[in-house]
Amino acid sequence: MKALALMLVALLSAPVAAQNLSAVIHPIPEAPTLTQQAQAVLDEVMKRVPQIDTAGLVEQLKTHPETVVIDVRQPSELAILGGRIDAPRFANILRGWLEFQIEQTVPDKSTPIVVYCGVSQRSPLAAETLIKLGYTNVKNYRDGFFNWKRAGLPIVATDAAPQSFLYALPQEVIPGVWSAIGATAPGTYDNSGHNNNLSFIITKEGVVVVNAGDNYLLAQSLHDEIKKRTDQPVKYVVLENGQGHAMLGSNYWKEAGAKIVAQRDTAKYIEQHGYDALAGMRARARDKAYRTELVMPDIVYDDKLDLSMGGEKIEVLHLGNAHHHGDTMVWLPEKKLVIAGDTAFHQRMLPIFEDTDTRRWIEVWDKFEALGATIVIPGHGTPTDMATVRTWTRDYLVHLRAKVAEVIKAGGSLDDAYKVDQSAYLHLHTADELARSNAGRVFRAMEFE
Repeated sequence: MKALALMLVALLSAPVAAQNLSAVIHPIPEAPTLTQQAQAVLDEVMKRVPQIDTAGLVEQLKTHPETVVIDVRQPSELAILGGRIDAPRFANILRGWLEFQIEQTVPDKSTPIVVYCGVSQRSPLAAETLIKLGYTNVKNYRDGFFNWKRAGLPIVATDAAPQSFLYALPQEVIPGVWSAIGATAPGTYDNSGHNNNLSFIITKEGVVVVNAGDNYLLAQSLHDEIKKRTDQPVKYVVLENGQGHAMLGSNYWKEAGAKIVAQRDTAKYIEQHGYDALAGMRARARDKAYRTELVMPDIVYDDKLDLSMGGEKIEVLHLGNAHHHGDTMVWLPEKKLVIAGDTAFHQRMLPIFEDTDTRRWIEVWDKFEALGATIVIPGHGTPTDMATVRTWTRDYLVHLRAKVAEVIKAGGSLDDAYKVDQSAYLHLHTADELARSNAGRVFRAMEFE
């Protein structure tokens, strides 16, 4: 045994033996980290999924406005990190919810889809998921949101004033006339129901507010901003119609000492449907519905009401029911400015309700344009001019009615009406939600005209 041990020692000590052993014994490779494994998976997915860069996405949105752009980030990321890409057809669907929500958002699997996130880590995986679900025209935006934003391309902020219940703080349109421009998206918890314009006129004797806001806290936030700009009290709050975002904040303004003004049809609509609107708002707003209660208007008018004060000529006008019951606008004839309410749209597609009369809306438009306004504050979207709102309101209504008339004349069905050409208007915000329903409602109405 001793001799055998000596032989082993000699063998291990020999240079040749050492070389032979080094040829046999290999170092154990270091296991890849989880980050490395994830990157490897991502690299493989990027090879399988069609990619589009920034220039390509700009061109696609221009030439194919029907493209659905899907942001797979958390809603909180959109709110905190600068918003989202401005696209005509947009959806925010978390990557983990795609399988469950995509069919409601994009029922046609041949629809062009572009998926993105912040830096193209989650979006390639989401795009591959959609491809596996049978969607045939899916691309990943490989540059990601932050490069889109750095390039100065259009974005939509989910909350332009995170320190306030207001979606955006008031901007001065002309001296003495201000408007807090709401989100063009539907009212949500995140935007506190501020998805319409809340305007006000400051005079030497008091303030006139147009729209009470969606809830008590939103109205209070608007009043806080008014107080920063004047010591004058709010004397009147004019409701543009009876929709919740126009009138549910009225009880705050009554507590503040203002009189609520509404057209007679608006007052009737609030009496009949106000509690339904309140219940819907409470379900959406949850804790933000604090202290909001339904109240009725103090002043009801029919066609015209003079609220002139402090040397400012201020007229409240009802030119006829167009978009909603008792549509109201505020006209400043000496300044050629009209706060048009929902008679005029331009950045978002106008919604047509079951009781909207589009033929009458076009008739009302002629009276509206005859005012001679040079500045228009619409119900939604930034201040603009009459030519712009004519293009995206009156001309859209005329176009849609003409296309639907062709379907009816040819003996077509409701399904045919849904398919009428609205391509010139699909770049408008909310077009994805409204174009199809608008065509259907016009068809059902025109069948009996």
